[in-house]
Amino acid sequence: MANKKTRALTDDEFAQIIQTIQRGYITADGKKIKPNIRVSVALTLQANLGLRIGDIINLKLSDIVKDGNRYRLDITEQKTGKKREFTVANEIYTYLQSYALENSIRPNQKLFPITVRQVQKHLQITAEYLNLENIGTHSFRKFFAVSVYNNNNYNVELVRTLLNHSNVTVTQRYLSIENRLVELALQNHIVLPK
Repeated sequence: MANKKTRALTDDEFAQIIQTIQRGYITADGKKIKPNIRVSVALTLQANLGLRIGDIINLKLSDIVKDGNRYRLDITEQKTGKKREFTVANEIYTYLQSYALENSIRPNQKLFPITVRQVQKHLQITAEYLNLENIGTHSFRKFFAVSVYNNNNYNVELVRTLLNHSNVTVTQRYLSIENRLVELALQNHIVLPK
């Protein structure tokens, strides 16, 4: 699966993956996979914030600061070294607070005492169990991008800003815009004789 290009998840696939990881399961060869709340929360957070999994894994509750009547993420991206500051919905912050409290994680501790590789491996086994292809941790970042794009009048610039991409071409590849525009153009251009 490492050689294949990851794709964005659908809403149903997102729910299916998260629920399966939360419940645990038994693989076709009889291996018992225990429920893993850390992995499910990390992937849920990635789907809601659009961060790379490496930045999610290193996140601390103290990286989300109160700023007036909102919460703001304040980190430096691991991959690019770029500063990231944007609003975190109150519901997401409350979700993380509950997770931290239930797991006795202090504000300055990493929320996820696991590695990127552990998350990737758990997700890979889960995707295989669910018969989902071309799914990786980056599928959750792409899911975020496509959801924001579709729910905000197809605003590529907004998605580019939220993903912190340096140019819109990278964002368009995430969204597979060119393929979608071709399909839409073909569907909208129907000329039949009367």
